[in-house]
Amino acid sequence: MATLCSTSAFACTHVRAQTNNSSCIVLANRISESVQTEHTSRAERKRRDSFGMFDGYDSCSEDTSSSSSSDESEEEVAPLQSSLPIIKNNGQVYTYPDGKSGMATCEMCGMVGVRDAFYSKTKRFCSVSCSRSYSSNSKKASILARLQGKPPTKKAKVLQKQPLVAKLAAYAQYQATLQNQAKTKAAVPVEGFSWGNYINSNSFTAAPVTCFKHAPMGTCWGDISEGVRVEVPNTDCSLPTKVFWIAGIVKLAGYNALLRYEGFENDSSLDFWCNVCGSDIHPVGWCATSGKPLVPPRTIQHKYTNWKAFLVKRLTGAKTLPPDFSQKVSESMQYPFKTSMRVEVVDKTHLCRTRVAVVESVIGGRLRLVYEESEDKTDDFWCHMYSPLIHHIGWSRSIGHRFKRSDITKKQDGHFDAPPHLFMKVKEVDTAGEWFKEGMKLEAIDPLNLSAICVATIRKVLADGYLMIGIDGSEAADGSDWFCYHATSPSIFPVGFCEINMIELTPPRGYAKLPFKWFDYLRETDSIAAPVKLFNKEVPNHGFHVGMKLEAVDLMEPRLVCVATVTRIIHRLLRIHFDGWEDEYDQWVDCESPDLYPVGWCQLTGYQLQPPAPQSSRDSQSSSSKQKKKAKSQQYKGHKKMTSLQLKEELLDGEEYSFLQGASDQESNGSASYYIKQEP
Repeated sequence: MATLCSTSAFACTHVRAQTNNSSCIVLANRISESVQTEHTSRAERKRRDSFGMFDGYDSCSEDTSSSSSSDESEEEVAPLQSSLPIIKNNGQVYTYPDGKSGMATCEMCGMVGVRDAFYSKTKRFCSVSCSRSYSSNSKKASILARLQGKPPTKKAKVLQKQPLVAKLAAYAQYQATLQNQAKTKAAVPVEGFSWGNYINSNSFTAAPVTCFKHAPMGTCWGDISEGVRVEVPNTDCSLPTKVFWIAGIVKLAGYNALLRYEGFENDSSLDFWCNVCGSDIHPVGWCATSGKPLVPPRTIQHKYTNWKAFLVKRLTGAKTLPPDFSQKVSESMQYPFKTSMRVEVVDKTHLCRTRVAVVESVIGGRLRLVYEESEDKTDDFWCHMYSPLIHHIGWSRSIGHRFKRSDITKKQDGHFDAPPHLFMKVKEVDTAGEWFKEGMKLEAIDPLNLSAICVATIRKVLADGYLMIGIDGSEAADGSDWFCYHATSPSIFPVGFCEINMIELTPPRGYAKLPFKWFDYLRETDSIAAPVKLFNKEVPNHGFHVGMKLEAVDLMEPRLVCVATVTRIIHRLLRIHFDGWEDEYDQWVDCESPDLYPVGWCQLTGYQLQPPAPQSSRDSQSSSSKQKKKAKSQQYKGHKKMTSLQLKEELLDGEEYSFLQGASDQESNGSASYYIKQEP
């Protein structure tokens, strides 16, 4: 973090100090000489100061012809007449309920298409080539051709390809959905969800970025907090170009920050949310070094006549972002996995084996893997690059894991094996002494029903500390539903873990002797419990608290990232609730899971966020929600087990077990003795 201080220097210089990871930005004392209002004369505008306030202001009122900045000078396209509600493409007709807002005409080639499919922020062009050609020598000829009624150029064919059909149909369905929702007062569509509004209206708290070490900036977030000053675009201004002003962070929610312009004091009327890692947020001093103008918001221009004194007073001693913050963000979003890499990944239809898959795309570290035998590339699987479900080619053979051989005898052109060093390393274990054995009992999170912790059995001991585990009472005869966990996995627990931590344990299906008691079950099955000392008891200082908001993957359909809440914390184990869904679809997740992300992660990486269902929709359509959720679960990993048995909480008899101090639903940091003691 950088700290701001004032000095008498004319130029803005940066004096970096290494104390407390801070650098000192030396400000000039001639700020007011260049601070002006929108009505200041041109002669005065040419003055500059160390803040760069109004630096380059003259160019605001002058014409420019640079083709590289055509997007910045674009104006909004006038809406089409209502006589264009229908588009015909490849013999298909698409009708739009709102023709005016849904259509646009390319100003370069004249192509008419769906506005959302057009290029640039202002949707003036149908393709990149048209945007770049607009300011070239062919501009006048193209416009003349359009006026003469000549057909569009070849560039216009970009919108006539097959992808347009899908976009047209999707847009038509979207508009129709909007009309239906308006009639039935249904939920706001995905595009209408705002984390800022959601947090403000409910006074929610979001998990800090430092809780997510695998996420961008998770390990180098620093002390970004409330009160930090930044330079951001000034939206309260009528100037024709983009200008900036200084704002302070009022509230943090993950990557998102609620900002307030300097000078508004306690007035929150123009507060706005912005992603701190976005391209529009800069450290104080950036405008000066980049030649960008700093302009006070129009609403407060009358409040101060001496902006120099005001800014120097307000910014002296304040903190700002490090000068290399944007560089760190960019570096933290570089991912080693590349498309066409081959990996071994769990077979979503048979959890007991792995298959070869190819990286099809990488978004924010999440991989879309297409199974190698999928000809149409629809048989896919989503996971994070640090997921324990993916491994390097040859991993299955090296540990003795089941593997489905591909019908493809040789690699396809361009495909190559991902280097082994890219994959997450597991902790080494010593298997020479006392170790897990086949038939030992334990408790494990059911991968087919992640809301349940079940009675389980070790079915096979593999190499390098890996175990094949089956859920008692629900196993297939051929073992096709066994699943692989490492011995250090936070998803397996010793016998009695659920009881001592007051978590409902799911007994074997069909087990009639309820309430379930481990002592009786071990005696009836003539089996032994896995030794407590073999389990992972490490509890990191994760920083999560009950009630915190975050973005979480629905592991029953891992392509979805949803709005979620932490509802329980048992040491390092988190209970994740998906906002708007029933509690029975909650999922137990480790605090270091790569499938959890800070608020704003989807916006930062360009991933689609699934918003919560509103209360009205939840009350009126609870039954349909359950059906949808079940359908999702079945699609993810095949048949979903029916394991949610309702058991009354009852303490075990002290004659059979003695327990150590249990854990409450609070953050637990550091190792703790929370496992059961077995009587001899």
